[in-house]
Amino acid sequence: MSSQSLSHVQKSFLKYQHILVFIAPVLFIAAVFTVAPTPTDVGMDYWLNYWWLFPVFVLGATTVNTVGISGSALFVPFLIFIFPVFAHPLEPATIVKVGLISEAFGLSSSAVAFIQYGLVDRRLALSLVAGSIPFVVGGALLSFIIPEVVFHALLGIALLAASYLLFKADLGHEEPGSSSSEHAAATDGGTVTSSLPNDPGKLGPAGVRTDDDGTVTRVDREGDDYKYTRSGYLRRFANYSIGGTFQGLAGFGVGELGIISMLSTKVPVRVAIGTNHIVVALTAILASLVHVFGGGLVGGHTLSLASTPWNMVVFTVPATVLGGQIAPYVSNALETETIKTFVGGLFAVISVALFLMAAGI
Repeated sequence: MSSQSLSHVQKSFLKYQHILVFIAPVLFIAAVFTVAPTPTDVGMDYWLNYWWLFPVFVLGATTVNTVGISGSALFVPFLIFIFPVFAHPLEPATIVKVGLISEAFGLSSSAVAFIQYGLVDRRLALSLVAGSIPFVVGGALLSFIIPEVVFHALLGIALLAASYLLFKADLGHEEPGSSSSEHAAATDGGTVTSSLPNDPGKLGPAGVRTDDDGTVTRVDREGDDYKYTRSGYLRRFANYSIGGTFQGLAGFGVGELGIISMLSTKVPVRVAIGTNHIVVALTAILASLVHVFGGGLVGGHTLSLASTPWNMVVFTVPATVLGGQIAPYVSNALETETIKTFVGGLFAVISVALFLMAAGI
């Protein structure tokens, strides 16, 4: 396939990604209805029992994907604390399954949406994923053998650390369009200058260029431009190794600590959020596979499809896909300081609740 044809295919995929992304949950729900192992003689009451999860997971998925963190950071605490109030307590294995299935769809949806916006540095993302792999696998295997009390305590520590780092982080540096020179606006929303990259395979004026000195110039589909470097790999690796361990252990951590490490190495906030989606999505898929197939390696449990609450995931999956698509628009519209304050405060509250649970209170 020629480069021109490949560029046309890529641009067509990005242009119609909304349709393609929303086909995935439709096929998933169809498969659940037809082949998933469900209780015998179930009726519509069974399938509609958890309809109220849809708006909850839309809000949760929009929130986490706007910031570029793991969906399980909100879904797992919700299923532990809030869900039993309106329904019934869930087993830890069930919470893991619902969180992983929902997160996988939501992250994939949001990752594609951010790629469409031109806000993903794929070279940076792949290097971070490669460095995180052994820690994600190790954390996932560790989850099979540690006591539940220790599990809750570790979750609390991870969220408390993420809350502190979020409040400490400066999310306002290198906002879009803050490159060294001023550019006149073009009719397509871009800029009238040949100094900024424009990739014909992307939508609008989007493109990316890396100069000889390592400076990256990125333009998103709205014409906003960002300048940064990819330096600081060792500093990011330290955060992603710790975050990767928690990602494997609990389904979140690499996104929360990872976004902080990118911001601290001067990656622009919206590029950091978009790039972090790829990292979180790929490590979440890896953690899911280890959780499904790795229990036997360490004498732990395995995730049984027969015990999956399918009447829950038929609502949580489309909800997270929708939230993933909404996130780039929210990220572009809201002040990042507002997002930071809300999520950081929420993490602090959840961590306190987890510590109380670990203490048996």
